Amino acid sequence: MEIIGATTLLLIACIFFILLSITQARKQKKKGKLPPGPAPLPILGNILQLNGKEVVKSLNKLSEKYGPVYTIHMGMDPVVVLCSCDAVKEALIDNAEDFGARGHMPLLDRINSGGHVIYIFFPGVVGSNGERWKQLRRFSLMTLRNFGMGKRSIEQRIQEEAQFLTEEFRKSNDQPLDPTFYFSKAVSNVICSVVFGDRFEYEDKDFLKLLGLLNETFKGFSSVWGQMYNVYPKVMGRIPGPHQKMFNAIDSMQEFITKRVKMHKETLDPSDPRSFIDCFLIKMEQEKDIPETEFHMEGIVNTTFDLFGAGTETVSTTLRYGLMILLKHPDVEERIHQEIDKVIGGDRAPCIEDRSRMPYMDAVIHEIQRFIDLIPMGIPHKVTRDLKFRDFYIPQGTTIYPILSSVLQDPKQFKYPHEFNPGHFLDDQGKFSRNDGFMPFSSGKRICLGEGLARMELFLFFTTILQNFSLRSPVDIEELDLTPLMSGFGNVPHYYQLCLIPR
Repeated sequence: MEIIGATTLLLIACIFFILLSITQARKQKKKGKLPPGPAPLPILGNILQLNGKEVVKSLNKLSEKYGPVYTIHMGMDPVVVLCSCDAVKEALIDNAEDFGARGHMPLLDRINSGGHVIYIFFPGVVGSNGERWKQLRRFSLMTLRNFGMGKRSIEQRIQEEAQFLTEEFRKSNDQPLDPTFYFSKAVSNVICSVVFGDRFEYEDKDFLKLLGLLNETFKGFSSVWGQMYNVYPKVMGRIPGPHQKMFNAIDSMQEFITKRVKMHKETLDPSDPRSFIDCFLIKMEQEKDIPETEFHMEGIVNTTFDLFGAGTETVSTTLRYGLMILLKHPDVEERIHQEIDKVIGGDRAPCIEDRSRMPYMDAVIHEIQRFIDLIPMGIPHKVTRDLKFRDFYIPQGTTIYPILSSVLQDPKQFKYPHEFNPGHFLDDQGKFSRNDGFMPFSSGKRICLGEGLARMELFLFFTTILQNFSLRSPVDIEELDLTPLMSGFGNVPHYYQLCLIPR
């Protein structure tokens, strides 16, 4: 009898969801037609048609059947997928206002059952909308510029950190090493000097723990478990699994940032701000009597975590992935060495002015970013009003997936979209050539806040390393696997080792 009762209940539930889907479809039909897409199942949507380990490949495969603009259902929620350079540009650039809001992503706004807010990876500026987003972004940009973003002062900080990194590499004495945390420490110290006002020693145990937690979080976001949480947050939030380890890591990072904020508050001198945190605390005091202010304790932790998290893991992973690519392509490395020797030599540190005189190095860095496709799905957007897009109707609030992978690998933009080829960014005379398909930082209103800093870091770190070292692989380069270890929110490279031989 219990089995019959359970079966009846399941049948009733299925009928309910089918009727709900029919009702929604009829309402939709009165207004217009969503882009085409595969028929969703009740409750599950199209989740069974997506490979959790290679979500982007699944989405690209569906676009071959349904076109560059189509609809899938993540559970019960419809999502419009943009899957070509032309479609993404038309939405994010030509219709920037309409597609400029941040879309729904449960990992960005999860709170635990105890009511304690967990400030998730990429919240604050990246995860907010409306007036909150405008105020936080404006304040963040202004403050970062005041602390040297895009100026000589931040360049000097990167140069200094690149020298610290070089000295750490020399200690390896030509022996194999895993570069993962070397890059995390160096890149993180650049953003730490801005948000916290100082850098950490590479052996600092708290610093190493923090970077390990951040690495764990990035992997968690890219895992199957992280993807499943985004579709079924209420269910996944209550069951055990590796994703719970990610949430514990996030808790620990937030506790660290909260402690740093309290330390800064105790020693704050409003006439002499030392860091981004100090500036935020001053703003909090100025607006303490404004009920709707966006400058409060939650905001300072959120936004600091934005800058620290996004400013560390993305650049450090690009550097780590990039060196593995160069191991695989020694001819490219050799040509870089020749350009460095010609333009810079060995008697001075690279500077950002060298970039304009080093077209091949610039092209290689662009091609590394294109090839590794670090954030393949982009971060979700949503439309801010009911609108017509390419003869389709998209209701206000609909989540949009601008698949950056489809832009970076668009055959209309790149001759060899699935191969590493610096020639994608060089003209016939060997000069650097821009390409409309280069969009690793996204585009439009939601373009990455730290694009300028990231570009400066990548050039100075790559160039300094290759000025001082030749790269060698302790294993046959044929064994190096450039495909991602996991691909979800981000593309995570395989772990590997290399030897850095002084030049």
